[in-house]
Amino acid sequence: MSTGHPLGIDVGGSGIKGAPVDLEKGDFAQKRLRIDTPLVSTPEAVCEVIALVVEHFDEVRSDSPIGVTIPGVVQHGVVKTAANIDKSWIGCEIEKLLEDRLQHDVVVVNDADAAGVGELNYGAARGHDGLVILTTLGTGIGTAIFNQGVLVPNSELGHLEIGGSDAEPRTASSAKTREGLSYAEWAERLQLYYRHLEDLMWPDLFVVGGGVSKDADEFLPLLDIRTPIIPATLKNKAGIIGAAVLAAASQRRHGRHTG
Repeated sequence: MSTGHPLGIDVGGSGIKGAPVDLEKGDFAQKRLRIDTPLVSTPEAVCEVIALVVEHFDEVRSDSPIGVTIPGVVQHGVVKTAANIDKSWIGCEIEKLLEDRLQHDVVVVNDADAAGVGELNYGAARGHDGLVILTTLGTGIGTAIFNQGVLVPNSELGHLEIGGSDAEPRTASSAKTREGLSYAEWAERLQLYYRHLEDLMWPDLFVVGGGVSKDADEFLPLLDIRTPIIPATLKNKAGIIGAAVLAAASQRRHGRHTG
């Protein structure tokens, strides 16, 4: 029987992953589906893969909202940046493109924002009502800011200038891999970044996501900062879950039925 769960879809550089989300449990309602991202990852090509993900889940009803994450800034349904995807995304009216293709309500959000929403609702930051900053350490550095549980969208705090240069290329976990840094060497760079960020924002909590967060015990204890800093707990589920949460919330705000 159809339950009308909202669908979360996470668009990454190598894979496009999706699953219906049970918002009561904060977990997938069905097994996740992953399809490789097209080699030429234009908006149109990615939309076709997203359509395949939607078609795979027979429980996604016509009134089920769909949330989609992309690695870029999204303002009012329009993509503004494209750091790790095809440059043709810039200026794309992605929400309209997807809604026309899928005939569903669609919300498109920044991938770090979606991961942060997942962690705030069901993960490491659950129940925290202060100023929370999620950072995702991966190919780049994504950030999500929450104050009193409210998302401040499209923060690009991975690009803070530290020592006269953009922090991201030197501080993301890709730099650790590329330069063969030990955790101790990488932690020195992380400390500069997090100290700078906490001096600007004075957060109550940092949550660290990204694939490297599974090794948090190797580097978080090495940081000497005043702000509590903890690893994310939803791992690679966070973006899908957060996208579904945001899609359902948008549908409720606009007075449409949510299953």
